[in-house]
Amino acid sequence: SIDRSNIGFVFQEPTLLPWASVFDNVWLPLRLKGVSRAKAAPAVMEMLARVHLTGFENAVPRELSGGMKMRVSIARAMVTKPRILLMDEPFAALDEITRFKLNNDLLELWQDERFTVVFVTHSVFESVFLSSRVVVMAARPGRVFGELPISAPYPRDEVFRTSPDYAALCRQASDVLVDAINSTAGPHHDGH
Repeated sequence: SIDRSNIGFVFQEPTLLPWASVFDNVWLPLRLKGVSRAKAAPAVMEMLARVHLTGFENAVPRELSGGMKMRVSIARAMVTKPRILLMDEPFAALDEITRFKLNNDLLELWQDERFTVVFVTHSVFESVFLSSRVVVMAARPGRVFGELPISAPYPRDEVFRTSPDYAALCRQASDVLVDAINSTAGPHHDGH
């Protein structure tokens, strides 16, 4: 069985407590485990530094940009040092510049901590940049349609993001996605 305390979640929306400070939002999972604020402080501050939010620990969510709120969500999910991180389209609502930065930050965290990430995205480009393996799902019924290993080495950066290898992998992932879409196409394949 899976120890649920070893799983972190990051959702599409930051799901922060609007009345709580950044520090208190990140402290929350530790607090729920009975860890005092004082005892949690080093771990919380370390994680805030890791997501580039040093100096914002006393801010409340309404004072933060969308990207900063997502960084708080990532810090909150990571403060317990999970072995598995489930991420459900966490960067979908962000602009491309912020999305690229958060992709880079996530890879940096992953390289340091080596946890397993299950990252749901509708972006072919994001899936190829982040992943060691892309799994394409098909609809009705929901199922795994295909897998594509991404053998590009880490660390990945802007040089990789603009390389012919990256473009070829994105093209392969797009082809699998198109095949998945066509496999479910019918009279109502547009979702209605």
